[in-house]
Amino acid sequence: MNVSAGSRFRAGSWLLSGVLLVGLPLHADVFKPAYLQLEQTGAETYEVLWKVPALDADTTLRVKPVFPAGTVEPDQRSRIFAGGASVQRWQIRVPGGLEGRAIAFSGLQDATLDVLVRVSRLDGSEQLERVLPIEPAFTLRPSPGPGEVVTTYLVLGVEHILAGVDHLLFVLSLMMIVTGMRRLLLTITAFTLAHSMTLALATLDIIRVPGPPVEAIIALSIVFVAAEILHVRQGRQSLAARKPWLVAFGFGLLHGLGFAGALAEVGLPQNAIPLALLFFNLGVELGQLLFIAAVFALATLAVRLLRGQPDPRWTLVAPAYLIGGIASVWVVERTLAFWS
Repeated sequence: MNVSAGSRFRAGSWLLSGVLLVGLPLHADVFKPAYLQLEQTGAETYEVLWKVPALDADTTLRVKPVFPAGTVEPDQRSRIFAGGASVQRWQIRVPGGLEGRAIAFSGLQDATLDVLVRVSRLDGSEQLERVLPIEPAFTLRPSPGPGEVVTTYLVLGVEHILAGVDHLLFVLSLMMIVTGMRRLLLTITAFTLAHSMTLALATLDIIRVPGPPVEAIIALSIVFVAAEILHVRQGRQSLAARKPWLVAFGFGLLHGLGFAGALAEVGLPQNAIPLALLFFNLGVELGQLLFIAAVFALATLAVRLLRGQPDPRWTLVAPAYLIGGIASVWVVERTLAFWS
């Protein structure tokens, strides 16, 4: 069944209404797992970095790592609050070392988040783990094989794009502007190529762009495409209507920098950087395709339920105003964050 742009408007209205109901728009890009990094500095000593989501310096999730019995902390912990997370650093000494021993996470079963763990050893090898609430512990063991890297970073990529409401609203806006399946595929492909390029360049530290301005401009890009939705509905031949692939490619470069910022928070295994980067990017693409498929499924449902009925006025303009309004709030918040 052919899915028209009008049907995608209806589907977009329903999707946006659902987003508003669950309160996601004010918390875009919520890729916030807890993160534990262990860097071995001696046979029995380790530097610990523990990062957990927090509302402010005093309100954090009650999740913490529990090291084997006998572990001591020679020095006091340092603690800061930054970027919506509480970050602690300290040293530990574990008699006999951590190899082959378990580390648990208290309170994880009551929290709705995962924990990413990275262990760096003296010999240069690394261990990468993903700890789930259903099994809140892991055991130190030899470095992960390619299969574990592939699985971990593929899932991280899917989760990031599906939790990144700002990126999804941009894609949804493009779907509402573009008519014709061929033009839509070309537009989405241009967006994919662009953000894949900057994701790789930024992650490999070939280019460096400060995070806060990137996030603000990403929000501004959503305001732009929201205005273009109105222009299209008014019959105006705007740039996005004439050359949507050009708009998608240009703003895709910025969105790729946003993806790179999220990936930088969890890091890459030094012994498998190309593999991890490739499958994180593939995960982002898979999540994007799942979202597009969901929009088309909802649009197909709209066609069947509303066959023969005219589009209500609100379905023609509501998506543009909702997307533009939400993105405008993000622009202000992210601009103010420059000085916070």
